Amino acid sequence: MANRPIAPHLQIWKWGPHMAVSILHRITGDGLALVGLGVLLWWLGAMAAGPDAYATFEAVMGSPLGMVVLVGLSWAFFTHMMSGLRHFVLDIGAGYELDTNKTWSILAPVIGILLTAGFWALVLLK
Repeated sequence: MANRPIAPHLQIWKWGPHMAVSILHRITGDGLALVGLGVLLWWLGAMAAGPDAYATFEAVMGSPLGMVVLVGLSWAFFTHMMSGLRHFVLDIGAGYELDTNKTWSILAPVIGILLTAGFWALVLLK
């Protein structure tokens, strides 16, 4: 066997919040792409199909399961957005200090949750 270096793996690296938020960023992006696109296309199709189809869409999205989907999509959006902003700052070369990186890795999903709660408070209390 060749005497060459082994690529780092999760068993070697110490798990940290920066790894978790990076994985969460990918998961929320995939969820938005798959579930979000499905709901968007259903909504557009229901509007184009007429009042009966749109009433069905409203009934399903207004049900408890539909609300879970909508709250989940909004959480995924805000979490993905905050993580994306974190990645943007890293891309410009800032925020690589360990304490700063750890702090923003923890704050990104927390701010996403707070933005989701604020968004739904505005929607439901209006």
